[in-house]
Amino acid sequence: MLKRRNLPLDGVTVLDLGQIYQGPYAGFLLAQAGATVIKIEPPKGEPIRHRARVSNGAAIPFAMLNGNKKAISLDLKSPEGCHILKGLVAQADVLLENYAPGVMDRLGVGFEVLHAINPRLVYASASGYGLSGPDRNNLAMDITIQAASGMMSITGFPDGAPVKAGPAVADFIGAAHLYGGIVTALYERELTGLGRLVEVAMIEAVYPTLASGLSFVFDRESAPPRTGNRHGAMAEAPYNVYPAADGFVAIIAVNESHWVGLAQAMGKPELAVDPRFATAADRVRNMDLTDSVVGGWTAEFTKAEIVETLTRHKVPTAPVRDLMEVTRDTHMHARGMLEWVDHPHFGRVVLPSSPIRYHGTDSLARLPSARLGEHNAEVLTTYLGLAIEDIERLHQKGVLGQDD
Repeated sequence: MLKRRNLPLDGVTVLDLGQIYQGPYAGFLLAQAGATVIKIEPPKGEPIRHRARVSNGAAIPFAMLNGNKKAISLDLKSPEGCHILKGLVAQADVLLENYAPGVMDRLGVGFEVLHAINPRLVYASASGYGLSGPDRNNLAMDITIQAASGMMSITGFPDGAPVKAGPAVADFIGAAHLYGGIVTALYERELTGLGRLVEVAMIEAVYPTLASGLSFVFDRESAPPRTGNRHGAMAEAPYNVYPAADGFVAIIAVNESHWVGLAQAMGKPELAVDPRFATAADRVRNMDLTDSVVGGWTAEFTKAEIVETLTRHKVPTAPVRDLMEVTRDTHMHARGMLEWVDHPHFGRVVLPSSPIRYHGTDSLARLPSARLGEHNAEVLTTYLGLAIEDIERLHQKGVLGQDD
């Protein structure tokens, strides 16, 4: 097989105006695919960078999402800042941003203006509710999208309040869709020669994740209840988190072969033909009893023992691990997804790579997230031909910002 030296997006230049999680993660995926990503922040830095001024640990997400990017700082509220951005746009392939709808237009650097400067530009916008519709101006953060999307209504236990998902799922699902939209538009540009506006609304991106609950809605014409760790549509059993001698394990039997394997693993092969458990419908009808039988068995063993036994019997299972355990996961470290890095600002930390693998390409050297404005001079001289004295003048005027 012919081996390419470069990653798929080598030669693509991206202006990343992303902030917090959604925009920066899309930019991170583009950088990991080989694009030259120039992160553009306000002179005092984007909000998540500020956490480093409180504690290094609080800013680890910044290190995770902004490696392999060049960093410049630019005051887009100033005419000179907008002029510089437009000059960069003239040479860029992609601009991504996740400001609230209308912000870029009010700054004078919205899609119509930038598209006129560079018709090949792919302009990518991520927001909570999208660029149109009655809710477009609603303020959106991950937790508010989880609330408005219905996600929280089906998370938690029946006798408790709605609960948000622990991870920032709406932000990162939105970011993955934004990356997909950008790459699709770049492919189209190869055919047409023209870029376009691409947008992703978080509330729309998370909707497909509600599939199990939606099946409940259309089957029963009512809103699904919170089911804890059970299947959202109460359509599979066992499907739960069960106690172990040293914690918990997740077990699921999607088909009858899984149930047969589980019965054998428990030393109770007769359960495979017991009329209370013989079919999925039987086990769902007797869900409490099914969970009691499985939980009674798991409670006698450690997580490792349960996983080893059920893996041998081809039953889907996994230990419930804390994040300390996950950061030390030998599988992801062996694959290069996770790596210990001596970060110049945050110390020794575990940082991820992209979960998208491009086989047959050279691996990308890991570069840590840059200091605020670290590449001001490099980018502005390379792309715009500015003299060092001009860059210093912009620093003095506050158009550019930079960490000491």
